[in-house]
Amino acid sequence: MDSWSLPLNSLGDVTLRKLSASLDNGTKKGWRKLAEIIGTDRRFKCSEKELETCSLEVLEPNGSPGRYFIQLMTDRGCSVNHLISCLHKMGHTEALKCVMPVGLLMSALPTTPVTITFIVQPKQQDATVGDRVSLCCQVIGPPGLGYQWFRGKHEVKGGNSSELLFNCVNLDDGDWYVCRVHCGTHFLYSKWVRLRVASSPTTMSGVCLTLNRVHIVVHPSSLTLKEGDTLVLPCYAVGDPPPKYQWFCNNQMLPEANEPYLKINGVTTADRGDYCCHVFNLYHAIWSKVVSVEIGPNTSINEAFVVGADEDLNPGLLLRSLPRPMDFYATDKVALLIGNMNYLYHKQLKAPMVDVHELTNLLRQLNFKVVSLLDLTRHEMQRAVNEFLLLLDKGVYGLLYYAGHGYENYGNSFMVPVDAPGSYTSEHCLCVQNILQFMQEKQTGLNVFLLDMCRKRNMHDEIIPQMEALKVTANIVYGYATCPDAEAYEISQGELTNGIFISFLKKRLLEDEKITVLLDKVAEDMGKCAITRGRQALEIRSSLSERRSLRDHIKPPNSQDECSARNLQWAKAHALPESSYVHFECGVTVRLGFAAEFSNIMIIYTRIEQTQKDIAKCEARLADFSEDLDISLKQTNKDCPEETGSILNTVRNFDYPDKCLCTRLIGLQKLRKELSFSICLQYQYKEMEDSLEEKKTVSVGKPLVSKLNLHESEYQSQYNSFNNSLQSSLNEPSQLLIRDSSLTYSPAPVSLCSSSSLNDLEGYSDLYQYRNKSTNLCYSIQERQKQGRSSADATAGLMAKEGIEGIAAQFKSLSSLQ
Repeated sequence: MDSWSLPLNSLGDVTLRKLSASLDNGTKKGWRKLAEIIGTDRRFKCSEKELETCSLEVLEPNGSPGRYFIQLMTDRGCSVNHLISCLHKMGHTEALKCVMPVGLLMSALPTTPVTITFIVQPKQQDATVGDRVSLCCQVIGPPGLGYQWFRGKHEVKGGNSSELLFNCVNLDDGDWYVCRVHCGTHFLYSKWVRLRVASSPTTMSGVCLTLNRVHIVVHPSSLTLKEGDTLVLPCYAVGDPPPKYQWFCNNQMLPEANEPYLKINGVTTADRGDYCCHVFNLYHAIWSKVVSVEIGPNTSINEAFVVGADEDLNPGLLLRSLPRPMDFYATDKVALLIGNMNYLYHKQLKAPMVDVHELTNLLRQLNFKVVSLLDLTRHEMQRAVNEFLLLLDKGVYGLLYYAGHGYENYGNSFMVPVDAPGSYTSEHCLCVQNILQFMQEKQTGLNVFLLDMCRKRNMHDEIIPQMEALKVTANIVYGYATCPDAEAYEISQGELTNGIFISFLKKRLLEDEKITVLLDKVAEDMGKCAITRGRQALEIRSSLSERRSLRDHIKPPNSQDECSARNLQWAKAHALPESSYVHFECGVTVRLGFAAEFSNIMIIYTRIEQTQKDIAKCEARLADFSEDLDISLKQTNKDCPEETGSILNTVRNFDYPDKCLCTRLIGLQKLRKELSFSICLQYQYKEMEDSLEEKKTVSVGKPLVSKLNLHESEYQSQYNSFNNSLQSSLNEPSQLLIRDSSLTYSPAPVSLCSSSSLNDLEGYSDLYQYRNKSTNLCYSIQERQKQGRSSADATAGLMAKEGIEGIAAQFKSLSSLQ
C-alpha cells in the first residue's frame, strides 16, 4: 500500500502498456474521461493543445494516446495513489486490475472500515461583493474520497472538490456552509463555517477598507508581568492588499516576528521595554501604539493578555527560540530583472522568459521589490535602469539580473538589446560596469549582478570604453553564468526551457548563506553535472568583505519619507487596473479581470457574468487595442493562459476564473497613451439563427510599467515634465510633487502633502539632480561627442534645477518662521 505514493513510472513498462491499452480501447471510460477527472486538480489539467497531441498519437505506427497521456501525468508528478483514486471515480475496473493485483484491488475497495480524518477545517470568511473567496478543507483517508459542499440544507452545485471557490462573491452567497467527505458508505462532516458578505468595502465591525490603505482594528496594550509568564501582544489590521506585520522592541526589529500576535513564553527582565508593530502593505504603512511591558518578580498579572504556557494560541510565535537581530540588514531590497528573447536581427532565445519568471518568484520570497521586464530595446533598457537606480539608496540591497545575448570586451560586460543591429558595438548596448558606478553613488549596502549571457569577444567592436575608475567598496558581487570567452546555454525541461545558470541557482537561492558562499555552491553543483561539465562553468567575482546574505532582514531607515517614496515608485510600475463590470443594452454583463505576468506583460480575463433568459448563446471578445501595442491574434481571446503563450499556469498553480477568455498583452512599456480596447459582444436569441453584436470601448488607464513612460527620451521625460510642473506650481508650490507625472509622488498621499512636504520637496531636488546626472551615461567616445550638441537642453535643465532649489530654500525660511 505504501507504493501508492510512488510516481507512475514505478509501475513498470509492462503494466503501463496494459494500462494504456485499456484506456485506448475505452470510449466512455477512456483516456479522455480520465483526463477530465484528473484535470479537476489544476496541477494535472491538460490544455486543448495537449489533448489534441494525445489524439494524434493514433497516426504513429506504435502510437498510443493513453500512453502519451500517462507520460504527461508522470512528468507533472502524478502519483499511483492519485491515479487509482481517479480510476475509482471512473469505475474503470479493467484499468484498476492493470495497476493493482486482484487481492490488493479488493482490499483497496471501500469494503472494510474506512477512517477519514480532517487535517484542515474550513474557516469563517468576511468579504465584500466582487471579492474572490475560497472555503477549503483537507482530509486524509483511503483513495477515492469524494466531497460535497452544502449551503444550509441544500447541496452546492459544482461543489465536489476540497475547495469551494467563489470567483466573484455576491450578497446572496452569504450563508452557513459545511463539507461532507465520503468514501463508499462512510462519510464525515466538517465544521460549519459562515461566509459573511458586505455590500460595500466596509468590515463587519464598521471599519472602512479604503483601497490601498491599512487600518489597525486592535492595538496592543501595556502589560505588567512576572518572570516566567507568557507575553502576548495582539495587533489586528485590515487593508487591501492584506497587510503584513513586523514587531519591534526598543526600536530593534524582532527577526521573523511577523504575525498579528507577538508571543514570548517564559519572559525574563531582558524582555522588558517598549513594543510596537509596523503594519504595511504595498501602498501604505502605519505604526501601532507604543506599549510598555514591565517585568518583575513581585508584580501583578494582566489576565487579559497572558496565556498559560500549555495553552494553544493560534496564530502565535515562540520568539524565545528565534535568533536575536542579525549583525547585517538592508534598508530595503530592490531587483531589476531583464530578459531579452525575441531579437530582431539575431537568434531568438527561449529561456529568459522562464528564468525571469522563476527568479522573480524566488526574490519576492526574500522580500525584494522586483521589476521584471521582457524584450527591451536599448532605449527602454536605459530608461528601465534609470528607474531602477531611483529605487536605490543608502543601505539598500540592489540586484540586477540579465538574460539574453551579451559579450565582453576589455573586461567590461555588455547587455545586447532586442533592437541591436547585425554588427552591434558598445554604442548599441548597455555596459554593466557603468551601471555599477551609479549604484555606488547611491551608497548601497550590497550590489549583486547576475549575468546569464555569453562572454565571447565582439569582433565588430573595437571601441575602448572611457569610464571613470570604480570606487573601492567591499560590497560588489558578480555571478557570471559562464567563463570569459565562453558561451551560456539553455536546457529544455519538458514544455519549459531554463538557462543552465538559473536551473542550478533556483535550487540554492533561498538558502541563508553569504551570497558568495551560495554562488560557490551553485558553481560546485554545475561542476558535478555531466551536461555542463566542460561546457559552462560559473565564475564569481567579489569584493564582499561582510557576511551579507539575500535573506538579511530589512530594517527601514529612520526617515520614513525615503521608504515611502521607494514604495510608491515601485508600486507605480505594478498597479493593475481594477476589475470592473461592463453592461450591454441587451442585458448582458461582462466582467473584466487583470493579472500581471511580468512588469510589462498583462493578461486580461473576460467572462459573461449575467445574461437574459431569452439569450441562447453569448460570447465577449476583445479587439481594437491601442495602436502602440503590437497585438497578435494568437494571444487574444483564448480559453486558458497557456494558449496565449503565458507560463503562469505552467510554472505554478495559478488560479484563473473559470469559463473565461484570456488575452495576453506584451510590451506595455511601449504604451504612450491610456490602454483602450473594445469588447465585442456576440449573442443569439432562442429560436433565431442570426447573431447580433454590440460593441463598447473601454479605457483602463496605463497599467503596470507603462506608467513610467519608458518610451520617452530622457530629455523629454525630465525637462518637459519638470518645467511644466515648475511653471504650473509657481503660485502653488505645495502641489509641485503631485503634478510631476515622472515621479513616484503622483498621486501623493495625504501624509506627503502636509507636514512632510518640505522634506519631500528637498527629496525631489535631490532626485532631479540625480536624474540630470544619470542622463550622461556614456558607452563610447563617439557618444560623448554627441552629447555636446545638447548644451541648450542642459542649460535649461540647470535653470530648472536652480528654480527648484530656490523654492526649497523659501520653504525652509517659511518653516523656520512658523
